[in-house]
Amino acid sequence: MEMGLTGRIILVTGGAAGIGEAIVAALRAEHAVPIVLDRAARPVAGEAYALDLGDPAACAAAVSGVIETHGRIDGLVNNAGVNDGAGLDAGVAAFRTSLERNLVPYYTMMHLCAAHLRARRGAVVNIASKVALTGQGGTSGYAAAKAGQLGLTREWAAELAGAGVRVNAVVPAEVDTPMYRQWLASMPDPAARRAAITRMIPLGARMTTPAEIAASVVFLLSDAARHITGQFHHVDGGYVHLDRALTGL
Repeated sequence: MEMGLTGRIILVTGGAAGIGEAIVAALRAEHAVPIVLDRAARPVAGEAYALDLGDPAACAAAVSGVIETHGRIDGLVNNAGVNDGAGLDAGVAAFRTSLERNLVPYYTMMHLCAAHLRARRGAVVNIASKVALTGQGGTSGYAAAKAGQLGLTREWAAELAGAGVRVNAVVPAEVDTPMYRQWLASMPDPAARRAAITRMIPLGARMTTPAEIAASVVFLLSDAARHITGQFHHVDGGYVHLDRALTGL
């Protein structure tokens, strides 16, 4: 299917690795022009800004650079974040830091891009997490940030509907990224832990691939989704919503 993204200028935060890198690759395959904003941005085909998304001035400079170079912004993918384990015992300072790391940059980028998105009747996709809906334990900051992202998705969809700007969220669960594999490697028995997780996923008893997340992001940015806004799009093999009896446990 032709997704109608050719030539569109789309900012992707956290686009240097994992889900973000897969999103960038999928956008390039659709002949869009993805622009990476990432602390770890490395030389890649196309345009990238190496910055700390917690620095509003650096984000503003990047957005200004994009406008100076391209004259427009057609889409925004808020993706960067990390499950930092700031739980109840971590204290208020750690909780605030987690929100600054995982939630505030979503607002920062949307604030900076809103006028440009209005001008182009653009589209936004926020990458959230099943933790926003299920909880996880031991990660209050990340859970609050991800829930906040879902709230902002609906808020921005409502605020910008009159301007024709669509805002949706993709909600992954267990995604086979390098960061996830690194976490598994820290377990006493990584293979056993992975098996325990995957057998809880009803569809295929396997993790979601970054490419599968990216495909949904591309769809939501595209003209094929031109009447979809304010939605939470779960790409998780039924992990969140289907009965665990389906897994045979």
